Amino acid sequence: METTRDPAGELAGLRRYPALPVWVVEDHQEVLPFIYRAIASKHLPASNISFVHFDSHPDLLIPVNMPADTVFDKETLFGELSIENWIMPAVYAGHFSHIVWLHPTWAQQIREGKHHFAVGKDISTTTIRVTSTDHYFLSDGLYVTEDQLENQKPLQLDVITVKPYKLCNNEEEKDAVSSAKKPKLALEDAENTASTNCDSRSEGLGKDAVTQTRGQTCLGPSYSRSPESQDPQPAISTGEILDTLKKGGAFVLDIDLDFFSVKNPFKEMFTQEEYKILQQLYQFKKPGINLTEEDLVDCVDTRIHQLEDLEATFADLCDGDDEETVQKWASNPGMESLVPLVQSLKKRMEVPDYEMVHQAGLTCDYSELPHHISTEQEIEDLIKSVYYLLKNLPKPTLVTIARSSLDDYCPSEQVDTIQEKVLDVLRSLYGTLDIHLVYSAESSPS
Repeated sequence: METTRDPAGELAGLRRYPALPVWVVEDHQEVLPFIYRAIASKHLPASNISFVHFDSHPDLLIPVNMPADTVFDKETLFGELSIENWIMPAVYAGHFSHIVWLHPTWAQQIREGKHHFAVGKDISTTTIRVTSTDHYFLSDGLYVTEDQLENQKPLQLDVITVKPYKLCNNEEEKDAVSSAKKPKLALEDAENTASTNCDSRSEGLGKDAVTQTRGQTCLGPSYSRSPESQDPQPAISTGEILDTLKKGGAFVLDIDLDFFSVKNPFKEMFTQEEYKILQQLYQFKKPGINLTEEDLVDCVDTRIHQLEDLEATFADLCDGDDEETVQKWASNPGMESLVPLVQSLKKRMEVPDYEMVHQAGLTCDYSELPHHISTEQEIEDLIKSVYYLLKNLPKPTLVTIARSSLDDYCPSEQVDTIQEKVLDVLRSLYGTLDIHLVYSAESSPS
């Protein structure tokens, strides 16, 4: 699965933008056409692009039933994507080979550390699937064994917590570092990190890999180990990321404004009791550790059947939610709580939106969607952290920004302020920007 890279050859013929383009959209999947446009215009290479992704959500799911070959018909592809699943198709298409997911402390959907796995076409379903055994992929039924995948693309995924600037400074003072004016780099201890597929390329990344010079950036561990934790994952150093980006030459900087402050919109849509029932119905039973491939395949098959049954249930309720229909589905094992859920929904609304209920349920698997409405100070501290992190990276080829406010992930009362702060950071780092406010159908030079 190793690929040799020839950055000089790949990048020699690339064009340069006179000013850094910044595309600001509302829903996150809307950035992909602008990335594809940059590839078509030869501002980005067609392959081996690094993708640096600041977000409270990984967005690394896959359209479950979409044929893999859809990625080669971009107009059809764009119509198939949504906010949680727009990145992986670009990996399968061969464009992205390295993704860095930089997340705030409250977002813990994927294990911290370095992940190497394959993305390819499942020979039995012709859909896009992955070989990663992380719970994030298992819980959506996206894992298959390597021998089930054709047209495999290797992916390096680095998952890193970005700590608030103030917290980093406090830690530096505690460590009695003399030049504590700059944020400290503190990455996950090697013992607190893990490998998806026991990848031999990850060996030798011991504690030396997390020793860094001061003042690089504000990255840190997310000490959230649980008894059912998966295998340990190798630590990442910022130096490694920097080296990868420098070798690659061209990378896309992508920022979701909900990185700075995020809501779980479903928590406001449903009562506490309703949400609790959804968590019970859609719960993903985490597999144990040291499982065989056969065990993992069985785990995924069970999960797929569970989700298919739930989808069928709520699709049927869309057609009619009379007592007989509800009782029919509630008689299935583990579905008893459907009765009080439907009763509660019908008390509150004339015609419950059961499709939305199912969508909400799909977010209740092994962890809740992140929910952390930041204070002004917390936003400011994260802005500083992002500034210092980007200051140590090469200049990106283009920047994409998602507001995520209309669907209530980024609080609507904060989104404009956060956007302006982010644009100020970009201006201070990169000078003149070519800003395209796609969400308001207008653009202006800055």
